[in-house]
Amino acid sequence: MVTDRFSLSQLLRQAVGEDPLRLVEAAIFLLAIVHTFLAPSLHRLGNRRAERARRLVAECNPLAARQKMIAELLLLLGEIEVVFGLWVIPLFWIVVFFRGWSGAIERLGLSRDFAEAIFVVAVMTVASSRPILLFLDDLLLRVAALGRGSVAAWWFVLLTLGALAGSIITEAGAMTTTALLLGKRFFPLGPRPALSYATVGLLFTNVSIGGCLTHFAAPPVVLAARAWGWGSGYMVFHFGGKAAAATLLGSLIYLVVFRKEFHRLEALRRRISAEESSPERAPRWITGVHLLFLAWIVATAETPVLCVGGLLFFLGFLRVTGPFQDEVSLRQAVLVGFFLAGLELLGSRQSWWINPLLERLDETTLLLSAAAITAFNDNALVTYLASLVPGLEESAKQAVMAGAISTGGLTVIANAPNPAGQALLSRFFPEGISPLGLAAGALLPTGIALLLLRP
Repeated sequence: MVTDRFSLSQLLRQAVGEDPLRLVEAAIFLLAIVHTFLAPSLHRLGNRRAERARRLVAECNPLAARQKMIAELLLLLGEIEVVFGLWVIPLFWIVVFFRGWSGAIERLGLSRDFAEAIFVVAVMTVASSRPILLFLDDLLLRVAALGRGSVAAWWFVLLTLGALAGSIITEAGAMTTTALLLGKRFFPLGPRPALSYATVGLLFTNVSIGGCLTHFAAPPVVLAARAWGWGSGYMVFHFGGKAAAATLLGSLIYLVVFRKEFHRLEALRRRISAEESSPERAPRWITGVHLLFLAWIVATAETPVLCVGGLLFFLGFLRVTGPFQDEVSLRQAVLVGFFLAGLELLGSRQSWWINPLLERLDETTLLLSAAAITAFNDNALVTYLASLVPGLEESAKQAVMAGAISTGGLTVIANAPNPAGQALLSRFFPEGISPLGLAAGALLPTGIALLLLRP
């Protein structure tokens, strides 16, 4: 814990006095967070307006066009993926007013390469392709066969091994493939809302902690490991076993809690599977090429030019092998990238209050504070800011990391891959994924992770 002749409140007042724009940046960041919680309500209101517009069109009412425009605006504001990017716009023009055009670009860091956002767009696109999904689906089904291939066995394997695979294929890749497979084999069965939210909360939490077995797969680990000299051996020794145990324990508890619901879904699956035909499989050489593209994207994650180049060649390969591919839409991947870029821009302007806060906390308080801040910020940003604090003890560094990755599932903005999962699974929730429902579903596995991962 760092002591200082200035109290935290005095230091923050001094920081605002030196640069009043910091307060504006913090206020806009807060408004963006509030917006994420209001997004589902705005989306529901937009759907009601859209329905009203359709009725007016049928009645040839001249007000139909106006209602449609209002509906589209509400639906846009209700897209969680666009929230932070939208709030960058007023911040940019406020800074332009006070600092000028070049000053705004420099202050907000608009000349940065946005490597993380570009990487997530690329890895989502490659990982969501049909050959990759069929490959992972087949692999996980083989493991689930040990539990007779039931819905419960497949669900458990996917939410444990699928999440832990993020330490190899990156958290973004694990989130994309796991969410898509849940959307293929689990959510179409119509689980009740309690299990649906428990599944999403568990998915987000397990992916957040499942990427810490290596030093290169999870953004919060990557950004801090460089500064702190942590390698994969260090991560496995200090975090890996605990993360695997937390993943298994959280999944097992939910498996027991919802055992009756899983029995109902199993009976439904057997009726449906009897009517299904065997899916077409992609040739092995095409699957191999897709895996090579995925490996290239992961290897070049920090070099946007090579990462984008790999993505463009991949899109060309999709066209050549079209008969064995599904149509690929870049919309969701680009929206998620937009979300992360906006979060990076707004979040990076919060160091003036986050750093002094971290400097003054003991180990236990640091763990809980990092956890609390992560719930309303990207956990990669929290660990990155902590890596800039000089003189942190090793146990304090571990506390920050444990707090940051443990609470990465509480909100959509807490972990970089979460928007990808939200985008892919929201269609299975009639009114979108509720922030409160997500938090409730993630609360138990988050508590287990905090308990087991603490230093």
